[in-house]
This record gives sequence, structure tokens and C-alpha cells, in this order.
Amino acid sequence: MPAAVVPGGAQAPDRVPLRFFVVTFAWSWVVWAPLVLAGLGVVALADDLRAALTFPALVLGAFGPAVGACVAVWTLEGRSAVAAFLRRFLSLRFGWKAWSAMFVVLGAVNVAAWYLPGLFGYDRPAMLLPTALVFPVWWLLMVFLGGGQEEVGWRGYIMEPLEARFGLWGGNVVLALVWTAWHGPLWFIPGSTQASMPIVAFAIGTIGLSFFFSWLMKAAGGLPMAGLMVHGTYNAIIPLFPTIATDTDASQVRWWLHQLLLLVVGGLFMLRVQRRTDRAHRDVR
Repeated sequence: MPAAVVPGGAQAPDRVPLRFFVVTFAWSWVVWAPLVLAGLGVVALADDLRAALTFPALVLGAFGPAVGACVAVWTLEGRSAVAAFLRRFLSLRFGWKAWSAMFVVLGAVNVAAWYLPGLFGYDRPAMLLPTALVFPVWWLLMVFLGGGQEEVGWRGYIMEPLEARFGLWGGNVVLALVWTAWHGPLWFIPGSTQASMPIVAFAIGTIGLSFFFSWLMKAAGGLPMAGLMVHGTYNAIIPLFPTIATDTDASQVRWWLHQLLLLVVGGLFMLRVQRRTDRAHRDVR
């Protein structure tokens, strides 16, 4: 079995660096714990205080994978390796294929899930942003504070070791399931987006996103900033063409369709990665 290559630059043993997951979950779940306990009624928080804490806690907790990656690199390779690891995120030279795909593919999936149910009598929800003109600013916020920051750890660090250990398909399914589990506390925090989502649909879509993000990272030449950009793009597009109903009792038809489409599209892109990998192996022989 090949040794997993940790993106910090050193060869790791024949195992995935589990300390990454320990630190990632510990950071995020500890930060989110007060809101979870308040949501479950275990502790009392005034409504004003809870509202004031929710957004900053959600943002800070989402840095868990980045903290986990930095701690893993530091403890496995030394403090100087952290700076080298983070410098890899400075390049935006992904190439036109990766840049266009993150907007065109994710935009098309989102618009299809938003539009198609309207043909069968479902009300089409209006844009949640005050105007489309704020999208560039909103996109940057999503890249660096609204979910994209997770990718310092997910695609920027742990994806390659998981793919080396479990293969292209298995590694990304494992990553998607871990990614879903990591979000778990958010279902118990009133006001979080996940509180309105069916978790099974979320897991399905996360697998599809993991497949597509893996393809895009490879199309971008492995530059890890592509992970932040594509994750932020996915999160930023949803309010333009909303597929999530904020009513927790809603049927969430659009969300189910959105997540199933992500699985299909992500699987198609992963097939492209698999074919390219198989071709490269045949050429080596």
C-alpha cells in the first residue's frame, strides 16, 4: 500500500494523520458547544445573547479544519513546515478550466434545482440577497469566512492522504462522511442553515461535492486555494437561487433535488479523474 503524502511536504507513514481529525473536531465542537447546549435547553441563554453569538461562533468554529491541518503539519513536520504549507495557498493560477467550472457547473446545478420544481407547481423562492450587485462581496465573504476556510484542512491537507489510503472514490466518500459528521452539531443550533436541512440529503450532496472538488483540485494543478474558492462559490450561489426552505417542516423538494444533482454531476467528474488516472497507469507500464 502506498504511503500517504501529507501536503506539508513530508512522507507520512502508511496511515492517515488522525491527529488532524481530533484537533478539527475538538476545535469546532468546543466552539459550537454553548449554542448546541442552549438549543437543546441544557443551558439558558437570553435570546439577544444567543443571536449575537451565533454568527461569530459559526464562523470561528468553521476554522477547525484549518487549525487541525496546521497542528498536524507542525507536530509531524516541525514549526517551519507550517509557513511552507500556508504559502501554498497564495497562488490563484488555477487555469481557465478550474475557474470556469466552479461557477458554471455549480451555478447550473443550483439553477436547475431552483427552477425545475416550479414547473410542477412549487413556488419559486425569491433571491435572498438584497441585490445581485452585492454578489462579488458576498462571494469573497463565503470564500474566507462562510465555509471556504474549511478547505485549508479538507482539500488543502487531508484529501490527498485519504485518496492515497482509500483510493479516489473511497477516499472522497470517507472525506464526505467525516465532513458531514463534523457539521453534526449545527443541526442543534437554531438559526444555522443546517437546522433546516434533511441530514441525509446533506450527506448525499456532500459526497457529490467531494467528488467535484477533487476533480477541480486536480484541474487546478493541486493548488489548494482552489478548494477555498470552489467551496465559497458553492455557498455564495445558493442565496441567488435559493434551494433551502427555512421552514424546518418544509418538504425541501428543491434541496433534495439539489443534493441529488450534485451527487450525479460529482460522480461524472470523478469518472473523468478515474479515466485519466487509469490512462496514466497504463502509460507507465
